[in-house]
Amino acid sequence: MRALILGATGLLGKALLREWHGPRNEVVGLGSRDVDIRNAARVREVVDDARPDWIALAAAYTDVDGCEQKPEQAFAVNRDGPVNVAEAAKGCGAKLLFLSSDYVFDGGKKSPYEVDDKRNPQSVYGRSKAEAEIRLSEILPGCCIARTSWLFGVGGKCFPDTILKLAGTRPALDVVNDQRGCPTYSIDLARALIELCRKGARGIVHVTNTGDCSWCEFAREIVKEAELATEVRPVSTAQMARPAPRPAYSVLSPATLNAYGIKMPTWHDALQRYLKERTN
Repeated sequence: MRALILGATGLLGKALLREWHGPRNEVVGLGSRDVDIRNAARVREVVDDARPDWIALAAAYTDVDGCEQKPEQAFAVNRDGPVNVAEAAKGCGAKLLFLSSDYVFDGGKKSPYEVDDKRNPQSVYGRSKAEAEIRLSEILPGCCIARTSWLFGVGGKCFPDTILKLAGTRPALDVVNDQRGCPTYSIDLARALIELCRKGARGIVHVTNTGDCSWCEFAREIVKEAELATEVRPVSTAQMARPAPRPAYSVLSPATLNAYGIKMPTWHDALQRYLKERTN
């Protein structure tokens, strides 16, 4: 399989590049310095050069609070950029895997979100991803849109890394306890996405590690597994006001992923492997 990874220098992109390499695959990974997906002509050039079977689009503006301050940049990168990639993919007959987010939902449910639940994003970041989903489905009806959540991994900024650094200098941490979602390890996500490509996946698929928790529960598990003595205290979202609204509940149902015969490890298991990888 010939694969082109756009966003290869990000947390997920690095994992995809690492996991996809092998004797039966030809993989090209490009970061933002190689190609700005907002530049349609440059996107067409790199796609035509690579002639991939699959394009994995992991490039995005993921600073959720930053998107509130810079909405034009958010939509340019997260919506218009993917449109450029989809048009280029269509032009050369490549299949497209697009990474989307749990933020396309409003968080009002009390049970896991299914792929056909109504989009109702509450933030600029969420709206940019939701609009990208709609546009890509129009341009490439056979594309695969993989929604994920709470991504963490080695090689970039993520929640466990932040908690570990803070816990090393503070006796106590206040962490939000009224937002619930699915922590997802970049390595597990990459492996699942590669398998989806191998199986020729189409449509929307929810891809997260198994199980769910609050940010506070996640932080407590991180501190416990790292054998740190830091106290993790629960606080409300209102007490930790941020520029961008977050979904109170964004657990994603694994039904579509399981339908492809793919099952993800639990987030507890993933966290243990992340901590080992982080110390190596």
